Amino acid sequence: MSFLRRWLAPALILGAGFTTAACDLCAIYSADNAREQRASGFFVTLSEAFIPYHTVQLNGEELEGPGMDYRDSSITHIVPGYNITRRLGVSLNVPLVYNNFKRTDIRYSLTEPAFIRTEQDDEFGLGDMSLVGRFTVFEKQEMEYSLGLNVLAGVKFPTGDTDRIADEVEQTRIYDALSPPGVPHDPLGHSISGVHQHDLSPGSGSFDGIFGVTINSRWRKWFFNAQLQYYLRTPGESDYEEGDEFMASGGPGAYLWSGKAATLNLQANAGYDTMSRDVIGGRTSNNTGYTAWYMGPQLGGTIGENFSAVAGVDIPLQITSNGLQNVPDYRVHVSLIWRF
Repeated sequence: MSFLRRWLAPALILGAGFTTAACDLCAIYSADNAREQRASGFFVTLSEAFIPYHTVQLNGEELEGPGMDYRDSSITHIVPGYNITRRLGVSLNVPLVYNNFKRTDIRYSLTEPAFIRTEQDDEFGLGDMSLVGRFTVFEKQEMEYSLGLNVLAGVKFPTGDTDRIADEVEQTRIYDALSPPGVPHDPLGHSISGVHQHDLSPGSGSFDGIFGVTINSRWRKWFFNAQLQYYLRTPGESDYEEGDEFMASGGPGAYLWSGKAATLNLQANAGYDTMSRDVIGGRTSNNTGYTAWYMGPQLGGTIGENFSAVAGVDIPLQITSNGLQNVPDYRVHVSLIWRF
């Protein structure tokens, strides 16, 4: 959100008396300056992320074979927001989660024999909404350069459905009851699929903390930005606690074209994402948690005074996961912003 408002906001034309070269820089400066000022008012962001999980890993090593389990995840974020002042703003994130998947797993029962079940279906629902505030700690705007620092903090609410997490915890409880006494095992050790129930759950059932920092800089047609995010998880549905997550992304970019009506820029975006292991009933699961590195291009632009957009793809350079998990093949994301 902060990157989009800062680097892809509408261009404002300062005047008609500039030379062609100066107008080029003027459009860039104006777009950047409009972002930094953040005049009070409403804005709406619509973003879409598509991630196919067709790669299966066992302790970080890829597994191959016919008919492997998979998940195609699509998350649409509807984010209305309001800038109270140029330095202070708030936004509400409303995610809509869609999963198309196939998973084969063992179902356990205390009264009947265990059996193997294959699910191949799609599910759609509201995810966990979050409320996030932004405060601009520092900003400096000049024609040829700019520098800005923002901090963000918020809370995620348990608004999404959690039936699948409840079922996964129940399967763990039954598996524990059927296991010989004194035999230690992973709380998700009953699962033989890399697509777990909690992966398909649109909600977590927990109140989580969200913290972030964004750094943005520009010199003439060149810019660099970085975003840091940390998610502090708490116990949720059936005492299932997702692992804390840290994400960092950013990189250098340049304005390819700028004019009175629009701007266009290209960025080389790198990403790092690491998530701790989940905790189920007080026990840490060795079939959760990962560390991933990504790299890919990101294209952004503005049209007029009220519309901006960005689109990019993240290609995995390295993903190391714990236990049996499906991991991303790539990530595609598109975002649109309207300011009022």
